[in-house]
Amino acid sequence: MESPYDVLGLDEDADERAIVDAYRRRVKEVHPDQGGSAEAFQEVKTAYERIQNGWEPGEPVPDPTPEPEPPEPAGPTVEYLNYEVIEDHGWSIDDEDLFEKADRLALSRADYGEFELDADSNESLLEAAEERDYAWPFACRGGACTNCAVAVVEGEMPSPKSHILPSDLLDRGIRLSCLTAPTTDVKIVYNVKHMPEVSDLLLPASRFEQASTD
Repeated sequence: MESPYDVLGLDEDADERAIVDAYRRRVKEVHPDQGGSAEAFQEVKTAYERIQNGWEPGEPVPDPTPEPEPPEPAGPTVEYLNYEVIEDHGWSIDDEDLFEKADRLALSRADYGEFELDADSNESLLEAAEERDYAWPFACRGGACTNCAVAVVEGEMPSPKSHILPSDLLDRGIRLSCLTAPTTDVKIVYNVKHMPEVSDLLLPASRFEQASTD
């Protein structure tokens, strides 16, 4: 890359008078109205400003077009479906085209949709849903019940060691949304507390001051 002195057509030992004269000459030569270009005009102005600001021969010349800031990493995408929709339509949670069928319906945002988790966040799936104004069911928030349970249909959502879920429910993809969050893009069914095998482990919301099972 040319040094500021090269841009002005000067030797590096040029004095202040020579620098000013060279600048005035070059801005006229490269001015867009004189057949130059806006890029060349800006390059001459930048070279003169760098010299005036104390640039010394031998110093690196900054890149005039700095690298853009890298985009913020995206978190996993959660595509969700309300279990009550499955019951209302006589579907099965094991249907391979479950989410495709839901997508074809004019469902409300509460029943079907998707949102993106914040990258590098420690929030649980339940907390992420609440921050986005979803009213998903919960009770204890501590892994002692299945009120906040979701079914992971596709993707990865690891389960911590301390929780009430038996191994057969874990094998079916049931997770507690108050304890964990997806590590990949996922398709999940929430409100699965209504599934018979999950409802056996529910706790009454009245036991918790701020509980919600609606």
